[in-house]
Amino acid sequence: MPQNPRGMEFFATRSALFMILFSCITLYLIFRAPTTRADRQLVVHHEPIAASYTKRIVAVGDLHGDLKNAMKVLRMSGVIDGFGDWSGDVDVLVQTGDIIDRGDDTIVLFKYLDVLRGQALAKGGTILSMMGNHEWMNVIGDWRYVLPSEIKTFGSVEARQHALSHAGWLGSTFWANYTLTTRLPMHPMLGPPNTDYTPLSSIPASISHSALSFVHGGLSPSFSFLTPYPSRPNALGRSLLHKLLTRYPHPLPHPPNPYPGLPPDATPEEHELYGGDGPLWYRGWALGTEREVCGHVDDVLHKLGVRRLIMGHTPTFTNIVSRCGGRIIIIDTGISHAYGGVLSALSIRYSLTPNETTYDDETGTQEYIEREVVSAVYEWKNEVLHDDRRIVRGWWEGWAYTS
Repeated sequence: MPQNPRGMEFFATRSALFMILFSCITLYLIFRAPTTRADRQLVVHHEPIAASYTKRIVAVGDLHGDLKNAMKVLRMSGVIDGFGDWSGDVDVLVQTGDIIDRGDDTIVLFKYLDVLRGQALAKGGTILSMMGNHEWMNVIGDWRYVLPSEIKTFGSVEARQHALSHAGWLGSTFWANYTLTTRLPMHPMLGPPNTDYTPLSSIPASISHSALSFVHGGLSPSFSFLTPYPSRPNALGRSLLHKLLTRYPHPLPHPPNPYPGLPPDATPEEHELYGGDGPLWYRGWALGTEREVCGHVDDVLHKLGVRRLIMGHTPTFTNIVSRCGGRIIIIDTGISHAYGGVLSALSIRYSLTPNETTYDDETGTQEYIEREVVSAVYEWKNEVLHDDRRIVRGWWEGWAYTS
């Protein structure tokens, strides 16, 4: 029988198409097959990726009754604008206490900071305030450093005593807005300010200590109530503060009257809190030798779940002091005109930037460059004290890090 050329041509064409389709399917199945972790390829980005997360923190030390210099410091560090309002350029302002005494601006300083606190909140910012030893002295009735001219701004001794009670405006803001100490997480997965450090957490150590400790005086290695941090010392401070604010009748201020001391019902723990090695008065981190402080600081940092201890209280009058590679930072430079020291603030810029070469397509994880730039801000210059970088791996959504 004669063959049909058209039929043979159609059959050949159909066979060729089938072979091409079969080859495409085979190649697809080969290349989509799951690979082992060892064989897994990383997607390489050839252009830098912008930072995914940034936080700017400013810390300011003792102000001692000087509104003018306080506003200069807040302005030069970018916390406030030219009108004295919250600028929005800073995420967190930390003030480590001793706003009161040695000057006449107690009323205007505390009220200004409370207004600023509301402005910060409205713009997504935060102000974290601690009570210093001078705030506690005034609540106790120890007025050794209160100027007569400052008492006149309240109207009378009795009016000032009332302001410092639980029913007064100053006692009320202490209770509502001030703590004894602060743990400030920098990494976003560690929670809001004053979240306790949990040593047994599944969070890796490279991230779990991505936080800062702030206190007025210092957290001594011998202080009995360091942990859990910061809830334990803060609860102890709150207990003592309640007893002081609600004391009635208020003891007559010293001087000229006898020193009133802590209330009769103050516990031994509360006496330790207010003692020389307690968080309000301790100066060991500032005054000890380099060998002494650097030999003990790592143990305290490990217990608290932080990288740096930042404090005021011990003025240098010249510059912000960094010790032990930035693990201890002293920020009291005598800002008030009562001291005539240096205007200063501590600035910390924290960022997490995706590493451009390490995206893992299978797990969705990526390396991030974690960076802390710690600077001393002065009236005429900024000085970088530390520029620390670390590598962490994880994924952005939820910040659930794996290594």
